[in-house]
Amino acid sequence: MSWLETAQRRIRAFRRRLSTAEWPSILLFCSALIPFWFLVRIMPTETVFAVGTLIGVIVLYGLWSYYVVTTDSVDDALFSWKGLCVAFGCYVVGVVTLGWVRLSVTAWVYLFAIVLIFLYYWFIALAAVYHNNRYHADETSPEPTESISILVPAYNEAGYIQRTITALLDADYPDGKREIIVIDDGSTDDTYAEACTLESETVSVVSKENGGKYSALNYGLLFASNEIILTVDADSVVEHDALRRMVDQLGEPSVGAVASTVTIWNRSSLLTKCQQLEYTIGVNVYRRMLDLFGIVMVVPGCLGAYRREVIDEINGFDPHTLTEDFDITVKILRAGYQVRTSEARVYTEAPDSFRDLYNQRLRWYRGNYMTVFKHRGVLSEPTSGFLYRFAFPLRVVELFFLPVASWIILALIIALLLDGFVLQVISLFVFFTSIVFLIAALGVYIEGEEWRLLWYTPFLLVGYKHFHDALLLKSLADVLLKRNLLWTRATRIEQRPDQTTDSSQATTETETAD
Repeated sequence: MSWLETAQRRIRAFRRRLSTAEWPSILLFCSALIPFWFLVRIMPTETVFAVGTLIGVIVLYGLWSYYVVTTDSVDDALFSWKGLCVAFGCYVVGVVTLGWVRLSVTAWVYLFAIVLIFLYYWFIALAAVYHNNRYHADETSPEPTESISILVPAYNEAGYIQRTITALLDADYPDGKREIIVIDDGSTDDTYAEACTLESETVSVVSKENGGKYSALNYGLLFASNEIILTVDADSVVEHDALRRMVDQLGEPSVGAVASTVTIWNRSSLLTKCQQLEYTIGVNVYRRMLDLFGIVMVVPGCLGAYRREVIDEINGFDPHTLTEDFDITVKILRAGYQVRTSEARVYTEAPDSFRDLYNQRLRWYRGNYMTVFKHRGVLSEPTSGFLYRFAFPLRVVELFFLPVASWIILALIIALLLDGFVLQVISLFVFFTSIVFLIAALGVYIEGEEWRLLWYTPFLLVGYKHFHDALLLKSLADVLLKRNLLWTRATRIEQRPDQTTDSSQATTETETAD
């Protein structure tokens, strides 16, 4: 092939990419140049130099990490996250000596907030846009040939379990290639009886004493006869093509598990709308970035897919945390497998009161800290690749730094307002809100969500966010003090006596974390 033919072929390929590009998402992303330009204009020159230098160090670390993980030409431990910490220490000494940043908590928290929003937008959001443009054209899945076993662990899910099973039966998947195993984990209501009404050649229902979700899943594995395992929460409803999409992502042997796209179906209140927006930009957009590296950190319990041989290799689900989905995902990544995401959509019910949200997130956040502490050895495993260099350190920053920084920034804002710096505070609030708004708009467009959700963007900066940050700090204290680590859960809307949105006392299962 001559050089001219090669050039023509590349031009044709480039034109095809241009014709299939998702231009709205690209234009939305590029529109952020305006607020970033505005921020740079109002920042002192010294701060601009400090921010630019730190971003440069982090970008250099990212490029080097990508090179190290994707090639075998250098030592895995060379310039790892530990080296980044050393570089950061040198950076602190340098910018303080030069007078670019004052040596104060508020100055450094402010600096890190600016750097994090830069990195989040120009790395995570950009990666999500690239992911969308790369994969959006592949909207049809091939006819699956693999048989699947679907595990549905259930505890006191009367009023929900039949809907979940019916959705799984109605989902588009070849006849005779699915088995549904419902595991009643010692329910005290009519869950078992309701599930038994749908028992058939495809659906089997088993019961055991209450031992917690992890034990129900392990028990269900004893009855599973296929090599691909799907897990579905008993209050979730899968979309018609969800099973097909999940299995399609397991096509490569290197992929050990697949995550779904979680969507909230009950959006009748301010609180549930904020949760959906949180899912859209805080979970699904972030997950798209991780998918590019095969290091999705959580396969949600709502809907997840696993290779049976991988589950057996890592000895199944563990009892040591309150978030078995996060725990088993990290175990799979540490075993050397990739974890990917998919467009398979699953609908779940969100808490519609602050008390129920408190109980749900209390378990989630306690479980997150327990899982991070359990797998802290990842930080000493250079062979874990991107998990060691990117995903796990990012999760540590999210859990240990951001909640504290959020409250310090709020205190700083209040102090500035009291000192009369109203214009400066308004300027910064407009900047951060505009960036979060654009990230939300990207997420809404990519996920095909309702544009009306964007009205709730400011709550992700003030109010709703600080509720979660306070709960994160409480959860950290509970885990460190080993205080009352029970499995807390929100009350189900359909199970309330009057079926109103008023929350009653949350139910607590008998499971405790070991």
